[in-house]
Amino acid sequence: MQQAQSLSASADNQRGTMPDTDTPADRLHQLVLSQLDDDQAQEIVSIPLAGKSSIADYMVVATGRSTRQVASMAQKLAEKIKQEGFGNARVEGLPTADWVLIDAGDVVVHLFRPEVRSFYNLERMWGFGDEKPAASGTA
Repeated sequence: MQQAQSLSASADNQRGTMPDTDTPADRLHQLVLSQLDDDQAQEIVSIPLAGKSSIADYMVVATGRSTRQVASMAQKLAEKIKQEGFGNARVEGLPTADWVLIDAGDVVVHLFRPEVRSFYNLERMWGFGDEKPAASGTA
């Protein structure tokens, strides 16, 4: 599992003492990462957007093994976000579950099937992919 931030069992018990969980956005981010880990999401990547974009503070990208797992992860995550008092998350793409977007306000989550994730390669678009941008020339 690939993450910008590591998860541990003790992290949940020490929320108040961890510097990265001071704000509601950080707590929501930790909740999302924890739930995706519990649901056995693959290749979880967290991209910090604070200062780079006004759409959210974090973008989380993860992969499910099948459309059924992607749909299940999305539904469970939206329910957990609501249960924990972060409001109703907007969910798009659930009927086909190839790519499901969950907008929870401060955290935006993209859940993909493996083929769809590799096609769109969001990490590269945000500068977190393995490939470097091609050099541009003038004509």
